[in-house]
Amino acid sequence: MTPQTYTAIQAHIDGVDHVASEMERKWGVGRLRLLVTADLRERFDAQREKFNRAIWSHDLEAVSVHAPAMIRAWRALDREATECGCAPLEPVVWEGRKPDGSVMAVVRTPAEAHAVTADGRHTEVWTLDELIRVATANGAQIIGDVMKVFPGARVEEVRTKAPTLDDDLGSLMQ
Repeated sequence: MTPQTYTAIQAHIDGVDHVASEMERKWGVGRLRLLVTADLRERFDAQREKFNRAIWSHDLEAVSVHAPAMIRAWRALDREATECGCAPLEPVVWEGRKPDGSVMAVVRTPAEAHAVTADGRHTEVWTLDELIRVATANGAQIIGDVMKVFPGARVEEVRTKAPTLDDDLGSLMQ
């Protein structure tokens, strides 16, 4: 492949990627194709396969045909989802300041996480499922157990060292 062919193919890919990113910001990553009919989803997937095959084969002529078709395919998904009354992604984001001053955001889903990270502002974005996995991991479950026994208890500090018998907690246990 010549440098000119590579540059031309990349220009087509960039155009398709721009539209795909626009649709992902609006609808969520991987969500839009699931909001439309199976028939349109199948035609979209077939077009994406043709576009990808053209790229993989370094066929500039085929890429120049399939890139505009891929853009039309994204627009068709958008149009059908809108006409069906589907709602674009509207992330629910909870933010808090970490002890080091950076911002941590918590969202419900991976699609929302992607939408929040796309703005480039947050240093950390966690989904609810990720927080649940961390909170129920070995060693962390004790915090959940304490919260069950003491309703309304709050986590104010996390120590990496377990209390010893000379600590305040140790003296209460004797």
